[in-house]
Amino acid sequence: MNTLLKLEEAAMTLASIALMYLLGVPLSGWVYFLLFFSPDLGMLGYLINTRVGALGYNLFHHKGIAVLVAMAGYFLAMDYLTLAGLLLFGHSSFDRIWGYGLKFPDSFKNTHLGMLK
Repeated sequence: MNTLLKLEEAAMTLASIALMYLLGVPLSGWVYFLLFFSPDLGMLGYLINTRVGALGYNLFHHKGIAVLVAMAGYFLAMDYLTLAGLLLFGHSSFDRIWGYGLKFPDSFKNTHLGMLK
C-alpha cells in the first residue's frame, strides 16, 4: 500500500478518536486503549477454520458496519453504541495502515489489500 493511502487511514484513525471526544463519549484513555484492540477478538474464528475466521474478522473490521453502529448510537443517544462504532472504525483504519485488510476465506494472509507478507 502506498504512503498516501496509509496517511489517509491514519487520518481516519485520528478522526475517530477526535469524534469520540468531541461527542463527549465518557471513557478514560486507558480503557479506550484497551478496547481499541478488542475487535481483533474476531480472529478467534480462525481456530475453527479459515472461512469462519474470515467472517468473524470481517464483521469486526468492516468500516460500513462501524459507521452504521456509530450512527445508530448517535441518533438513538446511546453513548456506548456510538463508542463501539467509533472504536470499530478507528481500529479498522489502524489495521489497514499495516496492510491488514478484509479477509478472503481461503487464507488469513489473503486480503482485499493484497497478500500479507
